[in-house]
Amino acid sequence: MVALAGLVCGVTGAVLAVLVYEWQLRRLARSLRERDAHSNTRLTVEAPGRGFAELAGAVNAQLDAAQQERLDGQRRQQEFQRDLASLSHDIRTPLMGAKGYLRLAQDEGDEVGRARRLAAAEARLDDMGALLDQLFAYAQANDPDLALDLVPVAVLPALADVLVGQFPAFERHGWEPRVDFEDEALSVDADAEALSRIFENLVANALRHGSGPLAVGQRGACVTFANEVPDPATLDPERLFERFYRADASRSAPGSGLGLAVSASLAAAMNMRLSARLEGNMLVVELWLPEGCAISR
Repeated sequence: MVALAGLVCGVTGAVLAVLVYEWQLRRLARSLRERDAHSNTRLTVEAPGRGFAELAGAVNAQLDAAQQERLDGQRRQQEFQRDLASLSHDIRTPLMGAKGYLRLAQDEGDEVGRARRLAAAEARLDDMGALLDQLFAYAQANDPDLALDLVPVAVLPALADVLVGQFPAFERHGWEPRVDFEDEALSVDADAEALSRIFENLVANALRHGSGPLAVGQRGACVTFANEVPDPATLDPERLFERFYRADASRSAPGSGLGLAVSASLAAAMNMRLSARLEGNMLVVELWLPEGCAISR
């Protein structure tokens, strides 16, 4: 009789456990069905045992991941819309300027004045052409199928070629670039054209937005580009390599805000890294070369 009573109790307990488990599973299922996809509501369990707690934890982790992915998608969409607006403005400005100068040239009776108006219109069209070139370069640099030919490249000669090519711009500023390499024989596995493009964009940025001579230095696997900027308070170094980012003080100056974004993408494709910081009124941009680059000992 005692054995029978024990058996009945055991069966009853098992049935109750199954009922509790089924109730908890139905509750979890209902919570998932009725959960707002945009809410942060998480699953909770009331039934005892680690199994349900682990199940709820795993489901909550997936819900959190989906929520984060949705938020990231919204952020990317907002950035895309912002970039489109910026691009539209950057293209429209030189285009409208060119059209304005052409209209003035049509009404200009003096030949010298007409030539001056036409030259101004051509300069605005050149600005727009430069923007389109940068857009193409940015698209290329961010192409997942971008093929780079990584070969040993001597860093200092590649930099020197860029500085020589920019000599007229340095002369107009009255600046003389200072170059200080700890290891003049430094070489790195890189795509020669991509490395030159990085250097060109960094030098052009210093010339366009700086207020003092450019100093280029190398210590170990880091090459730095430093010069004074006129209003460091308007500059956010952490956003410097974002596409279309331009500091408030430079929005009226020519440029697309794409040059440094192109450089950052090319650097990443070659296992390099760009970073920036402010030291007082000095902007310092650092190009970190890959670990294991050839440094003379």
